[in-house]
Amino acid sequence: MITAHLPAGYVLGRSLTSARYVVPAAVFGAALPDLDLIWFYLIDDRAFHHHHYWVHIPGFWLIVGAVVLPLVRRAKPALLPAGIAFFLSIFLHICLDAIAGGIAWAWPFSDRFFTLIEVPARFDHWVLNFILHPVFLIEVAIWAAALTLPVGRRREA
Repeated sequence: MITAHLPAGYVLGRSLTSARYVVPAAVFGAALPDLDLIWFYLIDDRAFHHHHYWVHIPGFWLIVGAVVLPLVRRAKPALLPAGIAFFLSIFLHICLDAIAGGIAWAWPFSDRFFTLIEVPARFDHWVLNFILHPVFLIEVAIWAAALTLPVGRRREA
């Protein structure tokens, strides 16, 4: 995914509940794994693919969620829906990345990266390879879904 993580988080957050902070938590969670791009470009000088960083490892987030969510439930139960939305959005991000980018689903048991669809390198720039591949239509569909949702909080009946 190149552009659809934020709108995917928005759609997820809007579909869960109208509880306070859910949509912002979902949008932040959907974007969080790609904050590693700062390190990737500015520090690591693109030494290896950013999906190798811990923020793109599902097992890491499983462990963090298993520790954090019970603590949130105990300390501040009203924030639990937002916490769940946050972690669900992180996993949504990772699932979307797994469509055409490798994800280490079996970590810590294996370092192997799994990809659903291989996007061939037909053009000089990697972005062109993705936006001119049919898999980019998934991103277009996510954006369309997000843009069809009305802005603002949904009212529960």
